Amino acid sequence: MRKLNKKIVSICVACVGAMVLITGCPMSEKSPMGFRLPEGSIWKGKTAFVDLGCIRCHSVVDEDLMPETTVPREIHVVLGGEVTRVKTYGQLVTSIINPSHVIKAQYREKFTDAEGKSLMPDFTSDMTVDQMIDIAEFLQARYEVVIPEHAYSEYGYGP
Repeated sequence: MRKLNKKIVSICVACVGAMVLITGCPMSEKSPMGFRLPEGSIWKGKTAFVDLGCIRCHSVVDEDLMPETTVPREIHVVLGGEVTRVKTYGQLVTSIINPSHVIKAQYREKFTDAEGKSLMPDFTSDMTVDQMIDIAEFLQARYEVVIPEHAYSEYGYGP
């Protein structure tokens, strides 16, 4: 009987804990939950990438059809290629419309201004929503997730 009571108490504690977790974290009015843009076009995204002048500062891995710029790049950021973490649609959209949101420490000195903001221009007034959706679709297709050689290499462990 004592074992049964302990089991019931354990189940009740687990259920209460789960309820606290579910109800204890109210959704913010700015939550991205449920937000999804329509599907984009890779081809149109590539065209918009060129038309908006993204190629002045960016190249895309394995994209042979990108026209070469005639002026040398002062800033050159390579997009696409092998990554150890998925580049989500949301991360790409955020990087396009709010490039100062996340800047990796290794790039801060080279690609930010004195206030720590990205040197990438604000395209929100010049870019249509369709262009942004298509560019995100185009770029997402250029990333390939790979398993790192060493499970802890990203954190500085291993050979």
